[in-house]
Amino acid sequence: FRYVRLDPEEKFLNPDATVLLDAFSFIDKSSGFYTMKLNANQPPAKILMEPFDYSNPQKSEGSTRLILTRSNFRECPDLYVTDMTMAKLERISDINPQQKEYLWGSVELISWIAADGKPIEGLLYKPENFDPKKKYPLISYFYERMSDNLHRYYAPSPPSSSINVALYVSRGYVVFEPDIRYQIGYPGKSAHDCIIPGILKLIQSGFIDSSRIGLQGHSWGGYQVAYLVANSKMFAAAEAGAPVANMTSAYGGIRWESGVSRMFQYEKTQSRIGATLWEKPTLYVENSALFRAPNIETPLLMLHNDADGAVPWYQGIEMFSALRRLGKPVWMLTYNNEAHGLRQRKNQKDFAIRMLQFFDHYLMDQPAPVWMTKGIPAIEKGKTRGHELDVR
Repeated sequence: FRYVRLDPEEKFLNPDATVLLDAFSFIDKSSGFYTMKLNANQPPAKILMEPFDYSNPQKSEGSTRLILTRSNFRECPDLYVTDMTMAKLERISDINPQQKEYLWGSVELISWIAADGKPIEGLLYKPENFDPKKKYPLISYFYERMSDNLHRYYAPSPPSSSINVALYVSRGYVVFEPDIRYQIGYPGKSAHDCIIPGILKLIQSGFIDSSRIGLQGHSWGGYQVAYLVANSKMFAAAEAGAPVANMTSAYGGIRWESGVSRMFQYEKTQSRIGATLWEKPTLYVENSALFRAPNIETPLLMLHNDADGAVPWYQGIEMFSALRRLGKPVWMLTYNNEAHGLRQRKNQKDFAIRMLQFFDHYLMDQPAPVWMTKGIPAIEKGKTRGHELDVR
């Protein structure tokens, strides 16, 4: 439950007031609203809970009318008006009528048993007109906890760093977004032990082509992609955005935007090693894809920009240089003066095209583009894109 502030000029809460609460269910991922009288010793009272995502309502001054958006994977966030009872929601906009002309897909909440023997959840997106008798290519995208996004709407727009689910599902991919449960000291293995069993369950279902499985992730997700391809040979293609490949060198660096030492995130927060480099050096090595680079067989596409203030650019360079030195199939995209995620729309569109061409080549048997087969010489950067397919 979260308090909904309906009066933007409100300075305090009246202890006798009845307040509106935003609600979210961690069980079925539904959302809605409750009311609660502050001075009464009673639990919140439900007024609306549905399988949708709602925005925070805005209240008109001097009346009880509310305006908010409602959406799910198939329904874009149109505007609705209602009153404080929310007994009836009236749609007053139709911002995306063209969607009915396109293939879209569906999403469902699934569960499986992770390697630790405990159940875990994730999201499975299926193409329109899904046929369980067919074999589909699979792309798994992840970060930490994805299942709470069950009712999220994905507009088909160029991304800053990740696949656009609506686009890939509409093109015939199945997309899998697993949750990850972490064990301190073993972040890479934790990802492996949650994601791999989920993919194996999908393969056993009969509609996934086990020879056409891809991975995609950015930042912390990019780190986990790099770890997985260094510790498994089941993937036909992978894209890792801004990955930390070498925790030993990343530990001693800084976050360039803030100047803060990167040590804190390994000892205490997201990277979850739980110790200094000197206390447990073997964990830093074991969790770093760079030291297992000779084992990598999966074709790897990387995105790492030279103005990245969160994950230092040299982390991507270390991984790319190592794989090139070992003769592995690897490509690295660097957009000059772009930060951790792409902000310029022209670069977002370019990256969307290249990532789709990469996955289409390895997972859909499409011809490779020129930028993959021949590369773009430095003196041609910005003059030619190499998007055309190499059909030799």
